[in-house]
Amino acid sequence: MSQHPHDHSERLPEDRNWISSTGLNRRRLLIGGTFAAGFAAACRPVSSSAIQTSAQGLAEESVSIPTDDDFAMPAFVARPADTENAPVICVVHEIFGVHEWVRDICRRFAKAGYYAIAPDLFARHGDATKIPEIKQLVDTIVSKAPDTQVLADIDAAYAWAGSHGANGTRRGITGFCWGGRIVWLYAAHSPNLDAGVAFYGRLVSQKTALQPLSVIEEVTKLKAPVLGQYGALDKGIPLADVDAMRAALKQAGKSPPDEITVHPGADHGFMADYRPSYDEAAATAAWQATLGWFDRYVKEGK
Repeated sequence: MSQHPHDHSERLPEDRNWISSTGLNRRRLLIGGTFAAGFAAACRPVSSSAIQTSAQGLAEESVSIPTDDDFAMPAFVARPADTENAPVICVVHEIFGVHEWVRDICRRFAKAGYYAIAPDLFARHGDATKIPEIKQLVDTIVSKAPDTQVLADIDAAYAWAGSHGANGTRRGITGFCWGGRIVWLYAAHSPNLDAGVAFYGRLVSQKTALQPLSVIEEVTKLKAPVLGQYGALDKGIPLADVDAMRAALKQAGKSPPDEITVHPGADHGFMADYRPSYDEAAATAAWQATLGWFDRYVKEGK
């Protein structure tokens, strides 16, 4: 019997869902040294499947972005070294902040011809990469980041990129886990966005004073096409939520172009090649679909 999409009883909370999907006994954890040191404390030890993308042909840097409230927001940028005016992809981090895997995702987009920028949307509240325990991370940092601040900070990241060598009029956004929810919300927030790809972002949320938005209730406000990428085994985002979101998109006249892909056999975090939740088949298919989506809507502007 399917659960009602607004019943939270069978959804694992963010912290427990990450822990349940790690499957530490399923995969060897071998990576060490300086590469692993770049990963968030809660992500170590790092799985042997972790991908390292070469920076050859790329320009990358850590930058500081002034926000509307005069905060100096850290961000990581990777872009093609020989290309001016590349379209922008904003990469929204997971609960673990801007660690090495997020930077590597930026490099992968840069290799595909994009100016990728990953703002640290938690920086006002602490350094998410330094906290070793997931529940503490959620309680002390993740839960403290207001939706309004996060959306405004992403606005600032695009504006900064547009004045620092990117084509600020061509805008895509992608995000993972916590960041996947933000993708949907940002597509409902910004009239300047061209497309989004949301990886296993919550569709039904328990609302708080700081985070009052639930994705499924924002469907009618979507201003850009979003591709949702979800895992069939995700215990934090049950298939009942996905079905309800699909129905809401259809009812709102958003589907097509908006669509949701459920990858069979994949769990929460299936793109995270640094963790045992990684599913190579799902990740490969999802990445190709992501590049296709952005090529169509961001590069070509269809």
